[in-house]
Amino acid sequence: MFKKKLLLAGIINALCLTSAFAANPLSVHVLNLQNGLPSEGVSVSLEKQEGNKWVQLSSGVTNEQGRIPALYPNENVMEKGNYRVTFKTGEWFEKHHTASFFPEIPVIFKADGSVPHYHIPLLVSPYGFSTYRGN
Repeated sequence: MFKKKLLLAGIINALCLTSAFAANPLSVHVLNLQNGLPSEGVSVSLEKQEGNKWVQLSSGVTNEQGRIPALYPNENVMEKGNYRVTFKTGEWFEKHHTASFFPEIPVIFKADGSVPHYHIPLLVSPYGFSTYRGN
């Protein structure tokens, strides 16, 4: 009986994540390379480039899985253009009593409408980071 409940809970969780990804065109994920674990509690902001200015659209904080499954403003379609996701890594490392070289990590990407969902993963350590176009 316990296994059935656990399986059902897993299915429900997967459906919730799938619907969040399907409903929102942007998600992020932060993993700490020092220990291989998700980085819960990282503040993240989203901006769109409008001419020479960056206009803030939304912000959030990563969950226990190191994710923000829906960073784009709800019920809006992602317009084509340049966007900047900024991870406040310095604050996060400071909370964890770890020195860090990068106070924040901006990731600028171009939404060209070629895919319905953009995923920005960040692999971070105190003195380095890596990112890529996820799915």
